[in-house]
Amino acid sequence: MRHSLAVFLLLTLSACSLLEPLPDGSAQVKQQSAEEIYGLAKTELNDGNYEQAIKLFESLQSRYPYGRYAQQALLEVAYANYRHGEAEAAVSAADRFIKQYPNNPHVDYAYYVKGLANFNGEIGVLRSIGGQDPTERDPKAAQDSFAAFKELVTRFPDSKYAPDSRLRMQYLVNALAKHELHVASYYLRRGAYIAAANRAQGVLTQYPNSPSTRDALEIMVQAYDAMGMTDLRDDAKRVLTKNTPASEAAAAETKPGKSWWQFWK
Repeated sequence: MRHSLAVFLLLTLSACSLLEPLPDGSAQVKQQSAEEIYGLAKTELNDGNYEQAIKLFESLQSRYPYGRYAQQALLEVAYANYRHGEAEAAVSAADRFIKQYPNNPHVDYAYYVKGLANFNGEIGVLRSIGGQDPTERDPKAAQDSFAAFKELVTRFPDSKYAPDSRLRMQYLVNALAKHELHVASYYLRRGAYIAAANRAQGVLTQYPNSPSTRDALEIMVQAYDAMGMTDLRDDAKRVLTKNTPASEAAAAETKPGKSWWQFWK
């Protein structure tokens, strides 16, 4: 009798250990397979219930830490956090996936989500904001986004995410160049001519194919002229002339009261 009672208690405790509820309390996880939990999480994700989906994917990872569902769940956590507006958490999950599963066939997607999270989360910081000192804006997220997209297109040029990544890279290049141009202009207006010339020079060296290069040359001409550095001013002016359509240069030269390169004054 005592032996039967002990067996009964052991089985009861074992059964209880399997009855851990889901985060919403509606079901029980440990009775379900990794595939079933993954299916529930995907349903929540597709329905836009990102917070709930994240909890389910994380539960799957903790209960079944090995196998393809655990790997896929980590990718889905990155994506769900991105859609939920949690850029830092999305980047963290994507980085974990890249580090833990560098040979996974979907690692290109991890780079893509990482790039998207920073792109959507911070690109607005690079736009002009009235009354704000442009030197106080931090373009790091955009730089990180560019780096993630660049890694994707370099390592996986044939990835289905590569074409969109290239387009976003071009946008980021133009936005980052414009940010540097705002900073250079800010320094120029305040008489910090060396800083203005250096930041404008940075646009030419770092973002040579962006639309901001001509404006950067304009700033360099003004900064060097203000410092009396005529040789550097004339060099910048010559480069600018070569990159200015003849019709625009002629119109600028005939504008009364200003030299053609002094558009900022």
